[in-house]
Amino acid sequence: MSISGDRIRQLRETRNLSQIELANRIGINNSVLSRIESGRRPVADSEINSFADFFDVSGDYLLGRTNKKGSALDNGELEKKEQAEFEAFINNPEHGIFFRDYLSAPEERREEMREIFKILQDKERGRKPGDIQGEN
Repeated sequence: MSISGDRIRQLRETRNLSQIELANRIGINNSVLSRIESGRRPVADSEINSFADFFDVSGDYLLGRTNKKGSALDNGELEKKEQAEFEAFINNPEHGIFFRDYLSAPEERREEMREIFKILQDKERGRKPGDIQGEN
């Protein structure tokens, strides 16, 4: 099995999708997807982009060039926007105590803190006023 096919299969199974469901969403024939996942057919460049966009991972992850799933959008404008949101959050006097050392921390530690912030944002997404924190 090719790295691309194996990773695509793992991502598909993680989302509890059948090959037919994924093929329909990506816009390819399910027999093509079956051959890709089994390594009997290489993934075309346009297909790599479709899979990467659908699963929100990088093409490099699908190709086995990196083990970091990071989306293709993790760099550039999205990262700058997230960085600005994070810094606005930590500069809020109510939140700043917890993150007071962020701006003077080494970059590696800052990256860890941003990852924690992303996890917190994901957990809070969809929470309504009155909901218990951490529950959706």
